[in-house]
Amino acid sequence: MAKTPITVARGDGIGPEIMEATLRTLQAAGAELEIEEIVIGKKIYESGHPTGIEEASWESIRRTAVFLKSPITAPQGGGVKSLNVTVRTALGLFANIRPCVSYFPYVSTKHPAMDVVVVRENEEDLYIGCEYKQTAQTQNALKLITRPGSERIIRYAFEYARAHSRKKVTCFTKDNILKITDGLFHAVFEEIAAEYPDIENEHWIVDIGSAKLADSPEVFDVIVLPNLYGDILSDVAAQIAGSVGLAGSANIGAHAAMFEAIHGSAPKRAGQNVANPSGLMHGAILMLDHIGQQAAAERMHNAWLKTIEDGIHTYDCFKEGVSRQKVGTHEFTDAICERMGQKPEKLKAVSYTKGKQMKVAAERPLPDLGKKELVGIDLFIDFDGSCAALQEKLAKIKSPLQLKIIFNRGVKIWPEGLAETLLSDQWRCRYMGHPHATHAQIAALLAEMSQAKIDFIQVENLYTFGGKAIYCNA
Repeated sequence: MAKTPITVARGDGIGPEIMEATLRTLQAAGAELEIEEIVIGKKIYESGHPTGIEEASWESIRRTAVFLKSPITAPQGGGVKSLNVTVRTALGLFANIRPCVSYFPYVSTKHPAMDVVVVRENEEDLYIGCEYKQTAQTQNALKLITRPGSERIIRYAFEYARAHSRKKVTCFTKDNILKITDGLFHAVFEEIAAEYPDIENEHWIVDIGSAKLADSPEVFDVIVLPNLYGDILSDVAAQIAGSVGLAGSANIGAHAAMFEAIHGSAPKRAGQNVANPSGLMHGAILMLDHIGQQAAAERMHNAWLKTIEDGIHTYDCFKEGVSRQKVGTHEFTDAICERMGQKPEKLKAVSYTKGKQMKVAAERPLPDLGKKELVGIDLFIDFDGSCAALQEKLAKIKSPLQLKIIFNRGVKIWPEGLAETLLSDQWRCRYMGHPHATHAQIAALLAEMSQAKIDFIQVENLYTFGGKAIYCNA
């Protein structure tokens, strides 16, 4: 077998130790890899790179298209960017895959039958980091959900389920409140689910779905969800399965992929031969499956399972009466390597199928939404005063657009507001056309506002599609 080139980063804190353990295990499993090493993280941040990665490292990752990384330590405070988010968005790694499996009774858990895969959208939602401070009292964040992004991740979830003989895909959203953004994600889920009649599908509102996941994870199989919910619930799922420290993660795109542990760099544990390398090892197993080296993935995974079954555990999993031997990072790795070719007898042995096909980016025509028409604007204003005082100022503005509603903190304040409502200094004023609006009218309104020294801080155009209003509080 020809060797597959991969890029490796040893990271910070416990990163170098768990990467060394993982590379030793990969070699013992017979993985055919050509390794290029790069340096990322703390040292690069401190040298003045705000993303923690240098241009030459980008060249390696783009050339190999396979990135195995240890956790890194990012400096605290502003001025730096998340390296993970940077890599995911720059390379289009839209799908984050996190298997969360119980290893009961060898690893403590209240859910011995748990075997859940979380498929998280990786590039959109609040994670785009589009935030603003526009008044003294108020900060804004933009939640972005797109139809192409939703289609891609949801199709990936169903393709993953089919390729891995999974029976059900569950979607989590909050579309009872976020009717437009999460509503789109849910609607796309229903559309794509209809293309996979062999796979059961269901939808849960994320709050009650989270409660059900924490209480009865065995009723779920594959879960697909937007970015922020996925970030939170994939950690929850990993922890209730046994430990965040055991879970690996794959970040998959059309042109590249990144594999990692889901935990941090734990600098206080560095250099002590105590770190559990299992999370990064599981990330490496996902990598082997991704690059077509299923035989090595199977050997490595089953050897790890056999080691756990034999009671050879690092300190974080060690439990009197269950574990047989408490070992360090090196000794745990030795035990896995010694068990290559063996399979567990009580835990379920794994099998990886070569040649499974997944349609990652099937194109679907955009639904006909009807004619798009501009009907008004929501004008955000910084005003530190009462609603009555703001109305007095706005009443002097001459415009063919008519002021219909004033909101504050998402609550209608005028007309028919309540005196008990807490107010901030950011107001949202809805102006509507008769029956439509024009860009020229909006520009004229803003000019009038400027002349009146009213501080408008954000403008959101309001549109109908096919006569249907698609904007908040309509």
